[in-house]
Amino acid sequence: MKVSVTAPANITEDYLRWLSAIGVDYIDLGPFEALPGAREQGYPDLNKLIKMRRSIRAFGLDINRVTLPSVGKFILGEPGGEKEVENAEKTLKILGEARIPIARPMFAPSSTSWPEAHTEPQWDGLAKRHRGGYVMRRVDMRLMMKQFKERPETTPEGFPSMLSLSDEFWQRFKEYYKRIIEVAEDYDIKIAMHPSDAPLPDTPFNGLGLHRIIDFFPSKNSGLIYCVGTRYEAGGTQLVLDEINYFGRKGKIFLVHFRNVRGSLATAGSFEEVLLDDGDMNMFQILLALHKVGYNGCLNPDHVPHWDGDTPDHRQAWSYSVGYIKALLAALSALP
Repeated sequence: MKVSVTAPANITEDYLRWLSAIGVDYIDLGPFEALPGAREQGYPDLNKLIKMRRSIRAFGLDINRVTLPSVGKFILGEPGGEKEVENAEKTLKILGEARIPIARPMFAPSSTSWPEAHTEPQWDGLAKRHRGGYVMRRVDMRLMMKQFKERPETTPEGFPSMLSLSDEFWQRFKEYYKRIIEVAEDYDIKIAMHPSDAPLPDTPFNGLGLHRIIDFFPSKNSGLIYCVGTRYEAGGTQLVLDEINYFGRKGKIFLVHFRNVRGSLATAGSFEEVLLDDGDMNMFQILLALHKVGYNGCLNPDHVPHWDGDTPDHRQAWSYSVGYIKALLAALSALP
């Protein structure tokens, strides 16, 4: 197994030098707009992307995963949706030409309507301070609903309609997924779906939704970004271990978001994201489960905390998480 990190949109030589120094192997590009040319034309520029990859490889790193353009309009049946799908297909072909192995689809109803911990926590009461004052995301269903009731202007776009998805949603989802899987098979790219984050009730890509994807599309190019933290939030350690065993033995785990959590929606109606050594999961137990099913992809700490004195790109926090993972991997390799 290797280590990847989610890179910012602006990747400098100083940033790459630092990643190399702390032992990172791969970069996962988060926003689609991080791909050169994507913002201007709706899909990346091949020559610029190849140049970007060469500059990254010069530091002993490589690109592991990128994000496809959002197809929210297509999923909702709105004008401009077909253009979104065409741009996603063009993007996949360009990724194939540039030999980038993994692409993550993006759906507005499941991903961009909810806050991500890559940015500062943005809802009142949904940030939590931990030891030494570090801050990470907290989700409490009771506080969330109370805030929405008292301050409707804070309610995310699409809520609560996104929590009652219809057969029409899944029909349009399958139509889109079929098209990108066909391109992915032609260009040898893995399509990796991330679970709904947070795993709120009836969000599309919960446990049932992940099984639906695998059942709908048995292609070897269809699989998951298995987010340990998100799935723990849905049901605890045993759920995570069971899903790693199930999806891992099928070869459907293409990338792992390796992070820790305290509490779950299933047991407490709330959870708090924490550092790798500060949560409910024994992360070495999780690593052993991945090892047993033959997983050999990247581990990405994914969400890192905010704390006073860190750099704007959170180098202290990333360094801590990467170092912790590398120590776990060293312990794993020392087992008889």
